[in-house]
Amino acid sequence: MLRVLLVNDTDKPIAELEQALRAAGYEVLPHVAAAAGLLKAVQDRQPDVVILDVESPSRDTLEQLAMLHRHAPRPVVMFSADGDDALIRDALGAGVAAYVVDGLSPARLAPVLSVAMARFEQQSHARQRLDELERRLGDRKDIDRAKGLLMDRRGMSEAEAYAALRQQAMKQGLKLADVARRILAMADLLG
Repeated sequence: MLRVLLVNDTDKPIAELEQALRAAGYEVLPHVAAAAGLLKAVQDRQPDVVILDVESPSRDTLEQLAMLHRHAPRPVVMFSADGDDALIRDALGAGVAAYVVDGLSPARLAPVLSVAMARFEQQSHARQRLDELERRLGDRKDIDRAKGLLMDRRGMSEAEAYAALRQQAMKQGLKLADVARRILAMADLLG
């Protein structure tokens, strides 16, 4: 059963929404009256999905969403009365998975949540792949810098420098990139 945190930043009652979520098989957590404490509420209650109902997302709300996206990422669905394109882009940039204008209809809720969760999952996988590629690129750069250092200071060819790094990595039971970083750190220390 998925746990849903509702954030109601409007004067509209949300009892009908809560009933629709429960009828669709979701566990509805006690709702939050404003987005101001969103990150803490998510950390405390550990929802699977966050639903925000706002008239128009304020800068503070978008900042809270961005912090949530960085520190405790969750699929976020935002229902808003404001269909401004720039605002929608800002909300999506802050981590909102689905932005629905003028449409907090209980009948549409389940499909919107499904789309938001699928989109969030795709973004998470893409973010993981990007992080892995950035890590590999950083490793490659460190290895190349360490090879260059060995080539400069020891007069080695590129193949010899790589072989020396590789031999050190095997001898110490470390990854090649870790040995490269140690060599670079020692070079920085010794000047």
